[in-house]
Amino acid sequence: MVQVVDVTNFVTASEASYQAFKTATLLKTLSVNALIMGEIGVGKKSLASFILPDASVIDASNFDELLVAIESSSEIIITNIDSSPNIKRLIQTIKSNNIRVIATSKQSFNNEFTNDLFSVKFDIPSLSHRVEDVEVLVNLFKEEATLLFGGEKNLDLKNFKADLSQNAKSLKRQVMVNYLLEDIQDSELMGIIKNYLYDKMGSNSDYRNFLYLYEVPLIQAGLERFKSQLQLSDKLGLNRNTLRKKIAENKKYLTGESNE
Repeated sequence: MVQVVDVTNFVTASEASYQAFKTATLLKTLSVNALIMGEIGVGKKSLASFILPDASVIDASNFDELLVAIESSSEIIITNIDSSPNIKRLIQTIKSNNIRVIATSKQSFNNEFTNDLFSVKFDIPSLSHRVEDVEVLVNLFKEEATLLFGGEKNLDLKNFKADLSQNAKSLKRQVMVNYLLEDIQDSELMGIIKNYLYDKMGSNSDYRNFLYLYEVPLIQAGLERFKSQLQLSDKLGLNRNTLRKKIAENKKYLTGESNE
């Protein structure tokens, strides 16, 4: 069993994340440039900050700001280096100023100008391949939500399906939203929808265009709870053909839902 460690929000409950942390720990003792690759929300920036805790962190898209920082620093963290508008010039500036760089990029990024700069490269797998980390992160985000919003740690995870579309980023957002919705009142929920709709309304078809905001969650909840369209149509007091039509109209939101 791999020991769970929390380092600058990077957890190592899985073997893959533990190995990534071991590499980062080694890099902390060496004076080499390294590139950390992976999807959004996998912990690239956290590990980079662990390696160089006192370094400035600048996104590569802020090109002019980055060049100025390079000329006045001894070490720097460059995030999203693959988004740089001029990688060749960036690498040349880094080399001419002889500074240490830890950079992050999308998964398996490869570029002729960066290959020579980074003596160490490694990927951090997505959370879908680090399932042991997901439970740990959910509990960490629950504690953070409790501290932020108050109350008890009463988030019901019985039917919780982790949103890993953006790894820890989407997972944290999901936990926070679920925490807030645990005790939400009808008036609060309607207030959220009202604020969402306020700036979006203005056409002559708004009722039809926004009806899915009510229908989709109602159908999703019903299919998950009652497991079939037949039972759901009965509970909703709808003809089964009417329910089928509603599901077809909202199929882009209901992908993967039961249709039987």
